[in-house]
Amino acid sequence: MRDIIRMVVVLTLICAASGLTLSVIYRVTEAPIDYQTIKFVKEPAVKKVLTGYDNDPILDRKKIVIGTDERGRPIELTIFPAKRQGETFAVAIEGRGKGFHGTIGVMVGVSKQGSLTDIGITSHSETPGIGSKVTEPTFTTQFQGLPATGELKVDGISGATYSSKGVMSAVTQALGYVAKFREEMF
Repeated sequence: MRDIIRMVVVLTLICAASGLTLSVIYRVTEAPIDYQTIKFVKEPAVKKVLTGYDNDPILDRKKIVIGTDERGRPIELTIFPAKRQGETFAVAIEGRGKGFHGTIGVMVGVSKQGSLTDIGITSHSETPGIGSKVTEPTFTTQFQGLPATGELKVDGISGATYSSKGVMSAVTQALGYVAKFREEMF
């Protein structure tokens, strides 16, 4: 009986030490992982959708609270401002939409005047050669210059209806954020 109790105590101590180690490692690596995600995933999309700025939108990024989750924790949206002579003239915001195989992340550039500058796909898991065509310029350039309000009309990709609709949904979500939080963004 003593052997069983000793094994339970030893196993409990091992599990507690492992849990503590993992939580420390998570806290230490959280900031570098966020930086890597911004640097290698979001920055190329931000540079695609914003042009003509004299600041660094990545360094000048800011977060605004757009609501709370089911546990009452704040939900934050990251804004990448494009500035010229200190004045914000456009922003990049990421929206998400449901594609055929999962969530599609889309970086959306919006000018202060209320038109889309461009879009860039930040993440997707769509079918290669079909749904992945949403990343191609023949699809994404259709969004350039469209008004940021009202219904967006672009040609979808034949055979990739869900993927096209997922991108449209992500763009619509981002434009909804701009409409609702315009004062904080500009």
